[in-house]
Amino acid sequence: MIVISKYIVPKGYCGLTLYPLIFLNNESLRGNSVVVNHERIHLRQQLELLIVPFYIIYGLEFVFRLIAYKNWKEAYHNISFEREAYKNEKDLDYLKRRQMWTFLKYLCLGLKL
Repeated sequence: MIVISKYIVPKGYCGLTLYPLIFLNNESLRGNSVVVNHERIHLRQQLELLIVPFYIIYGLEFVFRLIAYKNWKEAYHNISFEREAYKNEKDLDYLKRRQMWTFLKYLCLGLKL
């Protein structure tokens, strides 16, 4: 289900997914198949991790990446869940063939060691 709310979606972002809802900051984004697909990928990730663990892992990974990159935007874009969603958001059939735990292959990519 898609909900339009400029108050829930953080400034600078188009959407936010909190299972089972997709929040978009603008009605015009409802028809943007790429943005909606990106958020649907997050719905699948959340579901396969039984929802709450997804948010814990997402938060911990973000903190780790923020420490590593010292840059909010770079840290966000290197979270494994975001890497998978951004890489596949334009492939509107991606979720039909996506295997479980696919985000794991993005986990170590982009690590700054």
